[in-house]
Amino acid sequence: MGTYIFRRLLQGVVVVLVVSMICFLIFRYMGDPVLTLAGRYATQAEIAEVRRAFGLDRPVYIQFGKFLWNAAHGNFGKSYVSRISALDLILERFPASFELAITAICISFVMGVGFGVLVALRPYAWHSRAVMAGSLAGISIPTFLTGILLIMIFAVYAGILPPFGRGDTVQLGFWRTGFLTMSGVKHLILPAFTLAMYQLAVLLRLTRAGMREVLAEEYIKTAWAKGLPPRKVIFKHALRNVLIPVVTMAGLQFGELIAFAIVTETIFQWPGMGNLLLTSIYETDQPVIVTYIMLAAFLIITINIVVDILYAVLNPKIRYD
Repeated sequence: MGTYIFRRLLQGVVVVLVVSMICFLIFRYMGDPVLTLAGRYATQAEIAEVRRAFGLDRPVYIQFGKFLWNAAHGNFGKSYVSRISALDLILERFPASFELAITAICISFVMGVGFGVLVALRPYAWHSRAVMAGSLAGISIPTFLTGILLIMIFAVYAGILPPFGRGDTVQLGFWRTGFLTMSGVKHLILPAFTLAMYQLAVLLRLTRAGMREVLAEEYIKTAWAKGLPPRKVIFKHALRNVLIPVVTMAGLQFGELIAFAIVTETIFQWPGMGNLLLTSIYETDQPVIVTYIMLAAFLIITINIVVDILYAVLNPKIRYD
């Protein structure tokens, strides 16, 4: 087990180094940062001074080493637009993205697994066919269209949920949350369901396929023959074995929901990291873009490693050695 964890951590470090190299190349060669820092009308002397002050006149390998050193200490530079730390700018938006993602993954997991079990038990019933048709729509319809439809139905026509914004929030130490106010919860519902729709459909189909396969196994037939209660056979013997790949998939999706909810946050004007990234791309704010990519990669890699370790704990047959 120790060797397995060590190898996964080593792989994670390698991937982080590769991502950091890509980020460095973006920062260094996606336009000249000196011209951005010095301004359009700067003289050659001012450009040379800026280049020297930021160490951009040194060899590339020294610049890359300095970039890694600063990244390891959380120093990714200042935003070109707001002139404050890029890392602080992103961390300020992190609670909004995290709360949106955690709500979306809970919705997708509970409803996906629940509907998946029901459909597997009665695959030819009319309600099962309706659920499968709905899951196909959830996979096929683009996220932006799902968000617009939900806004039209629940905000414009029904008028029961707000169409955009985060609502009222409460500051708890460094964390600003919307979970503790009714306004915050109402504002969270539509973007969370929009973000969860695709993942819900994927988990539903994964659960359904796994349950159909497991329910045909001999040990399940033996459990039925012994006269065990249906709840025990379904949830203890069948669903328990199906949940391993489902939990793995949900864990992998969670990191992506936090890092790449750009479309949903833009539609609902949600003040999260995705919305900030889109604005930074429009403004060519390279420090914020690079910081976002580094944090997203670190977050996803960390979650993947944790999921892999949990997977190995749940199924001891999983080992690289």
